[in-house]
Amino acid sequence: MKPIRPYGSWPSSISAAHVAAAGRKFTDLVVDRSPANGAQLYWLESRPEEAGRNTIMTVGNDGIVSCLDSPVSAQSAVYEYGGGAFTVHAGFIWFVNAADQAIWLRDPDGNLAPITEVDADVRYADLQYDPRFGRLIAIAEDLAADTPEPVARVVSVHRDGSTRVIAEGHDFYASPRLSPAADRLVWLAWNHPNMPWDVNELWQAAIDDDGQIGAPAPLWRPDEASLFGPVFDPEGLLHIVCDADDWWNIYCERSDGRAGFAALTAEYGEFAVPQWVFGQSTYTFTDDGRLFALMTADGVWQLGEVDRDSGVYRPLRRDWNFYEQLVGLGDELAVVVANPARAKHIRRIEPEGAGEIVRSADSLPADAALSRPESLSWPTADGETAHGLFYPPVSERWNAPAEERPPLILKCHGGPTGATTTALDARIQYWTSRGYAVLDVNYRGSTGYGRAYRMALTGAWGIADVEDCQTGAKYLAEADRIDPDRVLISGSSAGGYTVLSVLAFTDLAAAGASYYGIGDLKGLLASTHKFESRYLERLIGNDETTLIARSPLYHAEQLSCPVLFLQGSQDKVVPPDQAESMVAALRDQGVPVAYVSFASERHGFRNADNIMTAIEAERSFYSRVLGMTDVEDLEPLTIENFDRA
Repeated sequence: MKPIRPYGSWPSSISAAHVAAAGRKFTDLVVDRSPANGAQLYWLESRPEEAGRNTIMTVGNDGIVSCLDSPVSAQSAVYEYGGGAFTVHAGFIWFVNAADQAIWLRDPDGNLAPITEVDADVRYADLQYDPRFGRLIAIAEDLAADTPEPVARVVSVHRDGSTRVIAEGHDFYASPRLSPAADRLVWLAWNHPNMPWDVNELWQAAIDDDGQIGAPAPLWRPDEASLFGPVFDPEGLLHIVCDADDWWNIYCERSDGRAGFAALTAEYGEFAVPQWVFGQSTYTFTDDGRLFALMTADGVWQLGEVDRDSGVYRPLRRDWNFYEQLVGLGDELAVVVANPARAKHIRRIEPEGAGEIVRSADSLPADAALSRPESLSWPTADGETAHGLFYPPVSERWNAPAEERPPLILKCHGGPTGATTTALDARIQYWTSRGYAVLDVNYRGSTGYGRAYRMALTGAWGIADVEDCQTGAKYLAEADRIDPDRVLISGSSAGGYTVLSVLAFTDLAAAGASYYGIGDLKGLLASTHKFESRYLERLIGNDETTLIARSPLYHAEQLSCPVLFLQGSQDKVVPPDQAESMVAALRDQGVPVAYVSFASERHGFRNADNIMTAIEAERSFYSRVLGMTDVEDLEPLTIENFDRA
């Protein structure tokens, strides 16, 4: 018989250090396809324990090796979120150096040298190597241009470091891709006020035998649809994902002489993700021409093969229900996988066989009981449906009193065009192992449920997402699964805005934690970066009266419950004044408020010490404001106005 302790007070073997270690992420899987190297896998690996730097990894003769020594870090800052920070050919690695945003070259002997100017105030991303003409193709963002906003371009970068403009004039560019014969280049482009998952276009340019890149020409400009991930098959036939039929399905360039694209798949699922970063890959071709793809439906990802004649998608039987970053590796595959019991890691997969682990991060304690997600859907206030993953509290050591129900943490993902996943999340397990329930909300506006669901937040941000959190908590309370008087809410970035809106405009929550969240929509328009500077036009509109009406800062007098703010001082996406203005307003009103800032952090915390400090501060905050006297080992936290609350 397990001993009894109140929910929220259970000691746990899952520590803040485990949460920080889980911050080691694997992204930007890249394959060196040069004849000398066959098909060698490289990837970008974040290191929280090394102040959050990113190193490039590969599998060498002596096992897994890092190609960059500390403190060198590969990280692009184009559009602030970056991605696509390196490419490889014949053992030569071109990468974006985080310190100066220039492109550097690492030769096979490990020597490093800059290729582009290190002080030019130009950023690069989505690097592609052109083996036919020995140059790079990349997205460049010029911050030094004499224009109101940084200027984005598609460029070629040559051996001497010189650059030539391939395309300019659109507000944004992404996904430059070369055909196998390097005689054709395609890319995506879009303009304000659209985001890439709203409306964008596919463009192309021919490349002649002398390497001259021709004039850009539009290839596909769908009305009210978004494109994702152009990929050429081994024979040079172009494929792309489009949501013209409400779902992100794979389309193929017509091969019968007619212009345009035809739908290849017809699934009620999504073969794409929102393009917040460069370098994402959801489908790929093996060398023998087979097409493999990742698809998500109802919050669960699958890996499968697409029949190239019929378009039928056949899932492969695997133990994983989360996948990302799929690449072809000869006739095999490499992909990042996870499930509710195993955190994200890289696996090499044989389509008809098993596979092997390439790289994994530190795991949670072997004896820790893990909370398994339950997929939930519930009716919203206006008769629609919202979705989420529910994690009940669970412990290998403790039980709670039979008559007690657990406190609930509503978890709000960022974006708001993001989504929850079933991958093992150490942060969620940190809470469930201590006796908290967690509802990871896929509110309207989330991806993975079709374009209509994704666009349901149009004009309704701060309303629909707030209602979905309210009705989600109500749904669980009516099922007698949580304590409705101890509802907490936590979210980051856009999710932080949902947190503050719930706290300001409803009486749902007892307290909340905002990680670099938005309190002043009007102020955000004046201070945020180019990529999201017009995002609010679709989500809310640009009428000042509406912006003020939906900004928690201007209604702070309605907010009476305790709030914790956590903020990076170097954040250019959601600047620190967003948190600081909210803290000042609540402080002046006598509302309990705590503020933790991190001098070295940008948008999202990457340093292990800061990750640990943040989650321990959140636990101390919840424990104290809920009056949990049985909680042990709390870290000190200053909560202003708390003694007078």
